[in-house]
Amino acid sequence: MTKSLQRPRRGAMIAGVCAGIAHRFGWSVGLVRFLFVISCVLPGPQFLIYLALWILMPKR
Repeated sequence: MTKSLQRPRRGAMIAGVCAGIAHRFGWSVGLVRFLFVISCVLPGPQFLIYLALWILMPKR
């Protein structure tokens, strides 16, 4: 059975998107948050993708 992509109610800093991604793939939450912050320095739609996931990902 695969894990679904869901935002946790506990352990979320802003919306829980990074925590949900980390739990889904079995990664460290701190690593995912760090990678997201670093990616925001680079040009691209990272912030828009974060907002879309915030809206689309169900809460656990």
